[in-house]
Amino acid sequence: MSIINVKGTHDIIGKESELFHYVESLMRLISKQYAFSEVRPPVLEHSELFVRGVGESSDVVRKEMYTFLDKGERSLTLRPEFTAGIMRLIVQNKLYATNDLPLKYFYLGPVFRYERPQLGRYRQFNQFGVECVGGNSYFYDVETISLAYDILKSLKLNNVVIKINTLGDEESRNNYRLALKEFFKEHIIDMCEDCKQRYELNPLRILDCKVPEDQEIVKNAPKMSDYLTNESKERFQRVLSALEQLEIPYIVDDGLVRGLDYYSETVFEFHYTSQNGNNYGAIGAGGHYSHLVKEVGGPDIPGIGFSFGVERIVSVLKDDNILNEEKIDDRVDFYVMPIGEENLNYAYEIARKIRHLDFSVDICLEKAKVPAMFKRAEKKNVRFAIIIGENEVKERKIIIKNLASQQQIELSEDKIFSDIYDIYDQCFSCDGDCENCR
Repeated sequence: MSIINVKGTHDIIGKESELFHYVESLMRLISKQYAFSEVRPPVLEHSELFVRGVGESSDVVRKEMYTFLDKGERSLTLRPEFTAGIMRLIVQNKLYATNDLPLKYFYLGPVFRYERPQLGRYRQFNQFGVECVGGNSYFYDVETISLAYDILKSLKLNNVVIKINTLGDEESRNNYRLALKEFFKEHIIDMCEDCKQRYELNPLRILDCKVPEDQEIVKNAPKMSDYLTNESKERFQRVLSALEQLEIPYIVDDGLVRGLDYYSETVFEFHYTSQNGNNYGAIGAGGHYSHLVKEVGGPDIPGIGFSFGVERIVSVLKDDNILNEEKIDDRVDFYVMPIGEENLNYAYEIARKIRHLDFSVDICLEKAKVPAMFKRAEKKNVRFAIIIGENEVKERKIIIKNLASQQQIELSEDKIFSDIYDIYDQCFSCDGDCENCR
C-alpha cells in the first residue's frame, strides 16, 4: 500500500507555494506598516494552556484538539490557535514589564484542528494574525479591524462583509448568561447534545449552534444588546462611529459570539462570497479579550487580535481569479550550460557570481549535450542561457543568449558586474529589438 498524506492535510507545491508566499508577504508588510513585530511561539504547548485560555466550553477544546501524552506522561497539544500561546509567551518572558504597552505582535504558522475538511479548510492549515495587548482604548479595536481590512483590500478582495457585535463587559455577559439560561431552560431538552453541554458550560455558545432546528429556537432568544451596561454600549458605539469615519463598512450582527470563550466587548468576522457564488463564510475573525493574560498567569491587562486562515484566503483569490498559478512568474533568469565536464568549475564560478547579483540562476551539473541543455532551459522557462565552452574558459568570458529572441552576445568576466543588469533589462523587455540583441 502506498503512503499518502494524512486526511485533512495538503501539499503545497511549486507555483501554489508562490501564491502562499505572495499572500503571506503582503500580510507581513502591512502589519509592519502598523508597527507590529513578529513572534514565533512553538507548535507544541501544554494542554492546560488551551483549556485555561481558549475555554473548556469551546468546540476547539472539547472536540478539535490534537492532544497526546509524551514519554514523560505530560499532556501536550498541537496548537489549535495562536492567541493563548502568545499570551503564555508574553507572561513567561515578562514582556508586559520590560516593554512599553501596548505590545503589538503578528504571527504566521501552522495550526491543527480535528474538524471536517471542507472548502478551503484543513485539519492542518496556516494562520496569520495579530495581537495588541495592554491597551484598553476602544481605538485599538478600530485599528485592529482597520489593519485586517487593509490586508483584504490590498489583496483586491472587494466583496468583504464585516460582521461586528459586542459581548459587553463582565457585568453585561453575566446578566446575559442568566437571561439565556432562563430562556433555554424550557427548550434545552429538545436541542442537540452539544447545546446541552453548552447550556451548562457557557450558554452564549448555544447562539453559534449550526443545527437547523436549534437555530429556529435561537432566533427567539434574548439579544445581547438588551443587557449591555452603559459603558459597553458607549464603547461599542465609539467603535462603530470610528469605522464609519474611516469608511470601513460593517453590519451589526446580534448573533455573532465567536467560538472561543475568552472574547469580550468587540467581536468581528470577515465574510466572503466569491464571484462564482461559493460562500466561504468567515475567512478571518477576531475580537477583544479582557482577562486572557490573567488566565495564563499574568497581570489583568486587555488585548485584541484577529486571525486569517491563509488557505482560505488563497482559495478565494484563486476562485475569483485575482491570483492564480498562471499569473505567477516563476521563470529562471539564467541557465548556465557548461560544454564539457572540464569547464564545470568555471561555469559554477560564474553561476555563483550572478546569483550574488540577486538573479535566479540554475546550472547543468550533469554531462549533457548542448541540444539537451537547451531543451532543459525551455522546460524551466529560462530567460537567458549562458554558454561556457573551452574557449570561454581560456578567455575568461561568457556567451549570453536571449532565448526569446535567439540573439546572443559575448561578455567578458570583468564586465559581468557592470553590464549584466542592463543586458537583462534590455534583452528581456525588447524581445530582440535592442542594441544588445541586434
